[in-house]
Amino acid sequence: MNIDVQHSVAIKSQLANLSPECFGRVAVIYGGTSAEREVSLKSGKAVLDALQQANLDAFWLDTQNGIKALIDEAYDRAFIVLHGRGGEDGTIQGALELLEKPYTGSGVLASALAMDKLRSKRLWQSLGLATPEYALLTENTDWQQVMRQLGGAVMVKPAHEGSSIGMRKATNGSELEQAFTEAVKYDSLVFAEQWVTGKEFTVAVLNEETLPAIGLETRHQFYDYDAKYIADDTRYLLPCGLPGDAETQLRSIALAAYKALGCKGWGRTDLMQSEDGGFWLLEVNTVPGMTDHSLVPMAAKHAGLSFQELVLAILAGTFAQETASSA
Repeated sequence: MNIDVQHSVAIKSQLANLSPECFGRVAVIYGGTSAEREVSLKSGKAVLDALQQANLDAFWLDTQNGIKALIDEAYDRAFIVLHGRGGEDGTIQGALELLEKPYTGSGVLASALAMDKLRSKRLWQSLGLATPEYALLTENTDWQQVMRQLGGAVMVKPAHEGSSIGMRKATNGSELEQAFTEAVKYDSLVFAEQWVTGKEFTVAVLNEETLPAIGLETRHQFYDYDAKYIADDTRYLLPCGLPGDAETQLRSIALAAYKALGCKGWGRTDLMQSEDGGFWLLEVNTVPGMTDHSLVPMAAKHAGLSFQELVLAILAGTFAQETASSA
């Protein structure tokens, strides 16, 4: 029995011992106010539908108008499906901790670190985990110098956005300045990352074990917002196309990056493989997409878990919080 089958069998066994009543009333928190609101609405509806089809007492809670509903509503635990700032950055996690409501996924610190791509990189570098070189950008940056420093091609990124929002490739100083001008519309903290030519992969984590790696192929310059949520020609490779030992290494690095940030419950690590075969960490997502284009459900299905089983397994992680708080 391979590791993925063992993982799915263990999860199915755990779920078999849980009745819908065990979960109590579940608030599925989605929507919010970030630039990823539309994606969150799609993800959240899919999660809510799965929970209700499993006969759980689940309802939708949108934080678009603030957190008053979190305080006023009666519920026993929360399933967070807020993407981006206000949901993935530790903010909603802190509110739920103050309310003593168990919630899915990573805690306050890990959520904040993972949402901050710049500080994630700095932490990984301190631990010897490979991530592309970078330069912080401001309006006073010497654009040509940054291009020379980073090898002539870069990816410009807002530090706190997800779904590739605000990201753009630059191959000269003028393009770098233009990319910064666009990125700073989304975030005051912007950096340029050395461009990695090669293959892109993503590795989901569920219950602190990796799911099968997925190889990503797109006709776009990179796996951008359109390729993720709109295009129908993006290719998802399962198996990922790597030899067994290379995929094992990839998954090990992805899990190490996830654990380095203190993440728990579930998440997804994105990586590149350069032309020389090395793996490079890009980011960790603590509330990945759960739409029909999304990668975590795809990896779970390949491991033998249905979407409903995946959602229930993520929600079951909230029981550990209750145990810890009562200890």
